[in-house]
Amino acid sequence: MISITWPQRSAAHRPALVLAERPLRGAAMRFLRRSTAAAALLASALAPCVAAAAPDTPRPHAKPPEPSGDAPPAAPPPDAPPAALVPPTPLTPLGADYPAGAHGDATVRLVLTVNADGTVRSAVAEDGVEPFASAAVAAATAFRFAPATRSGAPVAARIRVEVRFTEAASPAPPGASAAAPPGASAPAPERPATAAGPAPSAPRAIEVTVRGEQPAPGVSSLSRGEVRIVPGAFGDPFRALEVLPGVTPIVSGLPFFYVRGSPPGNVGYFLDGIRVPYLYHLGLGPSVVHPGIVDRVDLYPGGYPARHGRYAGGIVAGETTPPLPYWHGEGMLRLVDVGGLVEGPFAGNRGVALVGGRYSYTALLLSLAAPEVALDYWDYQARLSYEVVPEGRVSLFAFGAHDFLANDEDGEETTLFDTTFHRLDLRYDHAYGQGSALRGALTLGHDETGIGDGQKALTRSLGARLSLAHRLRDETTIRAGIDAVLDDNELDLGTGTGGPPGDEDDVPVDDLLLSRVDVTVGGYIESDIAITPRLRITPGLRLDLYHSDDTVALAVDPRLSARLSLGRGVTFVQAHGIASQLPSFVVPIPGFRPALKDGLQRSFQSSAGVELALPEDITATVSVFHNAFFNMTDALGSLGLESVEDAFTLRALGAATGVELSAHRRLTRRVGGFASYTLSRSTRSIGRSRQVSSFDRTHVANVALTYDLGRGYRAGGRFVFYSGLPQRVGGATLPPIDGVPGGSGSLAGGAPRWERLPPFFRLDVRLEKRWSIGKSGWLAVVLDVLNTTLSKETLPGMCDAFSPCEPTTFGPVTVPNFGLEGGF
Repeated sequence: MISITWPQRSAAHRPALVLAERPLRGAAMRFLRRSTAAAALLASALAPCVAAAAPDTPRPHAKPPEPSGDAPPAAPPPDAPPAALVPPTPLTPLGADYPAGAHGDATVRLVLTVNADGTVRSAVAEDGVEPFASAAVAAATAFRFAPATRSGAPVAARIRVEVRFTEAASPAPPGASAAAPPGASAPAPERPATAAGPAPSAPRAIEVTVRGEQPAPGVSSLSRGEVRIVPGAFGDPFRALEVLPGVTPIVSGLPFFYVRGSPPGNVGYFLDGIRVPYLYHLGLGPSVVHPGIVDRVDLYPGGYPARHGRYAGGIVAGETTPPLPYWHGEGMLRLVDVGGLVEGPFAGNRGVALVGGRYSYTALLLSLAAPEVALDYWDYQARLSYEVVPEGRVSLFAFGAHDFLANDEDGEETTLFDTTFHRLDLRYDHAYGQGSALRGALTLGHDETGIGDGQKALTRSLGARLSLAHRLRDETTIRAGIDAVLDDNELDLGTGTGGPPGDEDDVPVDDLLLSRVDVTVGGYIESDIAITPRLRITPGLRLDLYHSDDTVALAVDPRLSARLSLGRGVTFVQAHGIASQLPSFVVPIPGFRPALKDGLQRSFQSSAGVELALPEDITATVSVFHNAFFNMTDALGSLGLESVEDAFTLRALGAATGVELSAHRRLTRRVGGFASYTLSRSTRSIGRSRQVSSFDRTHVANVALTYDLGRGYRAGGRFVFYSGLPQRVGGATLPPIDGVPGGSGSLAGGAPRWERLPPFFRLDVRLEKRWSIGKSGWLAVVLDVLNTTLSKETLPGMCDAFSPCEPTTFGPVTVPNFGLEGGF
């Protein structure tokens, strides 16, 4: 990443461009039952409450002071290192007309993607109000540049700019030009800028990110600019993942979902390459990381690059914002929690410190509406970064979260969810010439889950990773890395160690979870290769060696993806790969680590599709996928194949096949929206028994529309629909008798029968009024209502040969989030 500055002359109406589990299997069974109980409890507790929530907004980029006069910046010092990358320079005037009928001043933040031929591939308004956002985007798509180059070869570049509209601007000084003339080169920056932002003394700034490679095929990315106005997402990038194709939550209120048929325990969550157990708090709360520090979130539903691994399902990878050397902050106040974030420089801008977090006081509200419910959560983030050498930075990043949910019945409190995790990451990042980057890091982790009766499941981890990216002269990018993780798993039995003889909990501890030390060592290498100007392929290979409780397993995971340009605005993409993973629990809750004794889980993931650039600034994708799962642990999806007790330890085969459709017009436009639809089928089989996955949903659809009403008002709505889950109504699995498995079939000997439960749909609504305060401050009042239709959800009931299969209906889980937010 390279930042440059261009001075701009003022002109009338021309904007300035700126840039376990209990040691017994019965505890696991209780957790599954309690998951449904937790959702039902949240529904009854939250329905009468008004849980006000103001979505977090993107904080502004650096706004350097504007000195008087229009003198160009000084030449770079003699000892400045030569730039490895030459950013694009304008060939057409970088101006925009002040929109007719508008009033006042406004700032619009844009992201321009400049092709290798100098044309603007896309212009996205990350933030800004109408009609200014549309005016800035319309003007930007007509810009032309001398393309960015690396070692003399043109490359694509992504440029972040801020467009400031001024209702009455001062006249241009004599001889001043509104924009660089055709063929002109950008003046040299005052000093080489870093990824943290443009030079602080520049009068105007444009931040340029040069990206020589295309995004990975099939990846879906979310930035805060659009996420903050997605109805029902509460301004949270992680929560907005639910709108993407192939993603299906298992139940409202719980932070777990299926991705292309992969169970929640097989979906990996990462932040800056750091593994985290789950994404957001219970009770439809915010993400476990303050959105103010999240730059973007990428979803890899399958066939992902080799640098991501150790999960047999999808990958969710979040990236934090770079350290920004200027004071800024944001805060929010809601009926259920309060939070904030502030960041600022020290030591002459060589160091940057950040601190943020949120605390929930839901007990005060729930005590009035549902005194039997206890719901609590908190999270924190702190980062200290210092530039030790030019282009070299040391950072210490700490974050963590806690969630607690309990129900008090007849004076006896039952804990339904009690998790805590902490991370401490020490890293060193160094950017070299010729587009190379190095990162080395050490990470400490602590995961803990309470499982009742004073017992805990603990995992303490120590990890180390080293990664290198290097770009060759022919624009080929090579990435390689190695990493190792040591996990110390422990069962803290407390004082309660099981029930009486014959109790369902009285089973051997090593059936599911064992106190032990797991060690994983691995590495990867991949390369992004331009075969022709239209065809790029990315082969990769990942090797991982697992050691757990005297069991050793080796995973060899090849990957291959490709992008082929078929014509203007039409790109064919495909991704294929093998992925391996340790055994997983029902959901990825902290501290639960099943043993490796029955081998690794594996999957083969394959997808192909077409990306389309349509008129009216609409982008669309059509994809087909097929995933095959081997030796998988999926207690949720395998319910009905075997007895409930065995579902947690038995291994199954699985498959998922489907079609994904999506269309998107930027939500920051005056009229914006998106639509996504997934048609899929997911199956599970053990031996000769085969069934549709217990959490298979044939149809999943999301449709959203937002409209800018002007004068800071914006309204939007989002419709969510998914098919009902399958319910087994006949042929229940017989329990074992005298140690002999009963097998499948009803008491009467009939074949199993299935029926679909009622589908679920809901409508979310969002209203916002926003004001600008001073040069960079803002204040907003937001009403974001999830499930205005008061819709209820239905889940399958647990049953066997001696009890009927009765579905469970709960809800409505309706949360009207009303709150106040602001920033500077």
